Amino acid sequence: MRPVDDTGAAKRLESGLPLVDIPPPGSRQESAATEVAETPGPGGCWQCPSLPCGSRAEQAEKKAPCPGLGLFYTLLSAFLFSVGSLFVKKVQDIHAVEISAFRCVFQMLIIIPCLIYRKTGFIGPKGQRIFLLLRGVLGSSAMILLYYAYQSTSLADATVISFSCPVFTSIIACIFLKEKYSPWDAVFTAFTITGVILIVRPPFLFGSEVVETDKDYSVHLKGAFAALVHAVFAAVTLVILRKIGTSVDYMLSIWYYVVAGLTECIIALSILGEWSLPHCGLDRLFLILIGLFGLGGQVFLAKAIQIEKAGLVALMKTMDVVFAFIFQIIFFHDVPSWWTVGGSLCVVASSIGAAVRKWYQSSK
Repeated sequence: MRPVDDTGAAKRLESGLPLVDIPPPGSRQESAATEVAETPGPGGCWQCPSLPCGSRAEQAEKKAPCPGLGLFYTLLSAFLFSVGSLFVKKVQDIHAVEISAFRCVFQMLIIIPCLIYRKTGFIGPKGQRIFLLLRGVLGSSAMILLYYAYQSTSLADATVISFSCPVFTSIIACIFLKEKYSPWDAVFTAFTITGVILIVRPPFLFGSEVVETDKDYSVHLKGAFAALVHAVFAAVTLVILRKIGTSVDYMLSIWYYVVAGLTECIIALSILGEWSLPHCGLDRLFLILIGLFGLGGQVFLAKAIQIEKAGLVALMKTMDVVFAFIFQIIFFHDVPSWWTVGGSLCVVASSIGAAVRKWYQSSK
């Protein structure tokens, strides 16, 4: 072979032709043979020429989730939420609004990178902003009220009353979303109201001796009322989320919740004059754990809903009440009264009944 001189290479560059070496005559046959060898046969694929694509697809197919994994996630979520509630009850020197503010700050540090990564923006679609704002204000208000209820009344009472949320959701959805309100829903509502009355024990029904025997009854009444308003606000929030649907990324919904909650907390703490850093190092640890366990509970609950039927998840979610009773007895040495036990059975029976009914309807 004759070497290509510099003048020939320069001419090819000037003419715009690519400067490549011309392969020798035998190399074309070798490359063609290689292409034939690498070309997949019938039913083959590029990654595995010798295997049919069907077997490759079977290998790539994901395995079905382990039976009961969704229920285990729900149980773990209920446990984490209950532990977070226990820490809220333990932190008595910090106002409930301030605890909510610390949780909002903690969640904001996580949500901002997620929004940037998902490229959803921080404002949302123009037609959905008012609903997002309402969701944020009502959802954060519900969180503050629940934390106040945990601090004011027993852990079990606040947890049980907050479980009346599904009943209010059915009523509000019937009014604003025109969803069907069946006679069964009315029965579940009656059970829930009965359970709440047994827990609160209003003097006009149970007599004035209830107030006289319970020295902290006024505080208990405030906590129970806060838990009830929390259930109403949480129900309205769920209806708003149904209205929004999938038109808005769920991370953006949480973003509005965090921003509105932090704004509410700052305004409320400025008015109350309760803003102060925790004095005890143990309280600071509790604040961090409240954020961690709350976030963990949300994550496992979301994973459970993805792989398990909503009815079964709702049934297992009632374990929150069981954990609340256990923690109240173990850590606070407070044995619930028979009124609380009876009211809890009514509320839990109502929640289970509603979940079973929805599960039955979805299985048809």
